[in-house]
Amino acid sequence: MKFMKLGTRPDTFFTTEAARSISSDVTTDLKIQVDNSLYNLHKFPLLSKCLRLQALWAETTDGEIIQLSNFPGGIEAFETCAKFCYGITVTISALNIVPVRCAAAYLGMTDGADRGNLVGKLDAFLNSCILRRWKDTLVTLQQTRQYMALCEEFGITSRCIDALASMIISHCCKTNNPTKSRNSWAEDISELGMDLYWRVMLAVKSGGVVPARSVGKALKVYARKWLPNVAKNGKSGEILEGDDDSGGESVKEVTLKQRLLLEKIVTLLPAEKGSVSCGFLLRLLKAGNILNASASCKMELARRVGLQLDEATVTDLLIPSLTYDSETVYDVDIVMNMLEEFMLQSQSPPTSPPRERLVCERRRSRSAENVEFELHENGRRSSSASHGSKIRVAKLIDGYLQEIAKDPNMPMDKLIALAEAVPEFARADHDDLYRVVDIYLKTHSGLDKSARKKLCRILDCKKLTVEACMHAAQNEMLPLRMVVQVLFFEQARSAITGSQVTNLPNGINSLLAKSNSGDDENDMSELQRQESKKSETLRMRLEEDEISDSESDDVFMPRRGRLMRNGSSRFKAAFCVIPAKPKKMMNKIWTMNKSVTERN
Repeated sequence: MKFMKLGTRPDTFFTTEAARSISSDVTTDLKIQVDNSLYNLHKFPLLSKCLRLQALWAETTDGEIIQLSNFPGGIEAFETCAKFCYGITVTISALNIVPVRCAAAYLGMTDGADRGNLVGKLDAFLNSCILRRWKDTLVTLQQTRQYMALCEEFGITSRCIDALASMIISHCCKTNNPTKSRNSWAEDISELGMDLYWRVMLAVKSGGVVPARSVGKALKVYARKWLPNVAKNGKSGEILEGDDDSGGESVKEVTLKQRLLLEKIVTLLPAEKGSVSCGFLLRLLKAGNILNASASCKMELARRVGLQLDEATVTDLLIPSLTYDSETVYDVDIVMNMLEEFMLQSQSPPTSPPRERLVCERRRSRSAENVEFELHENGRRSSSASHGSKIRVAKLIDGYLQEIAKDPNMPMDKLIALAEAVPEFARADHDDLYRVVDIYLKTHSGLDKSARKKLCRILDCKKLTVEACMHAAQNEMLPLRMVVQVLFFEQARSAITGSQVTNLPNGINSLLAKSNSGDDENDMSELQRQESKKSETLRMRLEEDEISDSESDDVFMPRRGRLMRNGSSRFKAAFCVIPAKPKKMMNKIWTMNKSVTERN
């Protein structure tokens, strides 16, 4: 740390009879009260260098004490100024330059009072030495917090901020890969209070040199140091005191301070996508919920998360719902906003970057066909990346749905809305979605028949794997209609692939086995009679189940006498139970069956 020594005389100040004085052959003739300390000094050395003391002495009578209440820097700074007036050696460094500078300015120790006065010497030392060194500048800036108004007036704060920003920018310019270099400067400035930190980061960003990722890492360091510690499961949080001098503050005051800090951090986030991780944004959002941040702050964070939602994890999305008007454990509405933002930005058509256009312009010797093919490939890769991100988000949302389905207070409409917000093509299968339905039905066992049917409409039976179908076929919580549809599609799939449906309840598997083994007319007649009887029983159960259901066209009925005699036995078994009024799904299966039969 740099320091400056002023004066050559030894220190002869001493304390006597509750007063500070100086050893001298000359009797003291000036009494000054600084806060609670009394000083017996001499007029000549002090009045010759201090304009304020000259003015105050002119207003007092002989022997009257000059009062200096609320003196900036306290008695230590005053005594340093007094010693300078006597020519006694004083040491100035980053540790005391701010209070001494404020004290000197308060006393009027400028060149107007005496040439080569203290204020000028301090400013010269500040500019030529302290502001050229990182640690010294940082310490000096921290000292300004205690004398904010005076430091702003004297320009000390702004000079320190500009110096720090310039050194950060210079460091990033000299580093070959600033995004991967150790951000030691980020750790150092994280000790600053929010107002000073915010001004430093604004100056850094305005330079336009420091990469957005470096700025993002610095903000992450600061947020981790001062914001609430949110547990990984998102259910609990602990308020951390944000300043060293916050002792004695109430929880309300600390919370308010941290709320303002969070909102300041959000305003500093770089605009570039990926400059900060999705996980960090979601931790900020969790902290915002705990601190009751403004709606605009939380919506901005949700918007930023939506731009890179495919990077999130299920744990990241478990944001506690702490509002008084919500009884759910997690904030589902904010996740819906994120998903909508993701889908909105992913709908924009992929565009080739300008760099690719330049490549095409430079390579004019190539044929037009090759150029067109390259642009087509670039667009295809961009579209493919977007498609892949949607698949990842679909998997993420299904995992999130499984977590919130465990909440007894979770409204079914919110669950359905979030499930349906995912594009259909993004789900390769509906197994995860089936788990959501299964969990929700078990958690909300009191749902009536209509509600259970409404929930099951988010499932596509054709997209359930064999394992999921087997589980659904034995799931007593599912509506009977759903079970029948699952069995039908699994039977049709087994018929097409030549495999056998296994582990079906109520003897259905053995029934299908018989249908697959009989090739003669007697076996077929027996199969028809058994299937007719079983289908009639199933029809009666479905009719009882559908008394209150307006969708009577969906009731499954047997088609008697229409088994395909010229096809293989596995197709006959696949269509023993089909809708009385086949819909598009059934028409597709009949068409598929016909084409396979013709090939046979």
